Amino acid sequence: MTTIAARLQAVNDRIAAAAHAAGRAPDSVALLAVSKTWPAAAVREAAAAGQRAFGENYVQEGVDKVEALRELGLEWHFIGPLQSNKTRLVANAFDWVHSIDRLKIAERLSAQRDVHLPPLNVCIQVNVSGEESKSGVAPIDAASLAAAVAALPGLRLRGLMCIPEPSADPALLHARFALLRRLKDELAVSGLTLDTLSMGMSHDLEAAVAEGATVVRVGTAIFGERQAGAFAQPG
Repeated sequence: MTTIAARLQAVNDRIAAAAHAAGRAPDSVALLAVSKTWPAAAVREAAAAGQRAFGENYVQEGVDKVEALRELGLEWHFIGPLQSNKTRLVANAFDWVHSIDRLKIAERLSAQRDVHLPPLNVCIQVNVSGEESKSGVAPIDAASLAAAVAALPGLRLRGLMCIPEPSADPALLHARFALLRRLKDELAVSGLTLDTLSMGMSHDLEAAVAEGATVVRVGTAIFGERQAGAFAQPG
């Protein structure tokens, strides 16, 4: 077993244990392997170990990997901040976008998605910790943005995403993730039923699963510490 394969197994074991502890089925939580800054060879190695969904933060790096690995039939998720001038590339190369935080970006993705492709799966990113430096719509504005995004023809609104501030306080992490879950529940009451809560990373996936995560985004625990330099670029 390769190092990446062994790490993948360890992460899947963590997810299964967290799901059991929360009284959930392990297969109710999907693993998104965050491959940003790692070469296509590392993604290929993870794919050979059975991983199918991969997340990228940088547009050109991600598009290059999608093209290089197209024959593998992988599922590609864009999870980083997205600039208006990069939406066309993302709209047609990726299967998911997790980081919608303003209507303008959603409208551009919808308009630029190839009509021969299925609708682009998207999540609304919510700033659950209120950090000024962090992307995401304020919780109070999430419902109105979600309703507007859900009406766009080229997109399929699937759920909500968050990246809380790093913390060693389990209670704080649980509270942040619980806020996102409550927002999803409130949207359901208003008639907007979603199936995805994208939350939890290498250091906090257990808390996220306990609070209802359906997708956890894990990079370091699978690929190791980030490689600097080669793919360091803005979104």
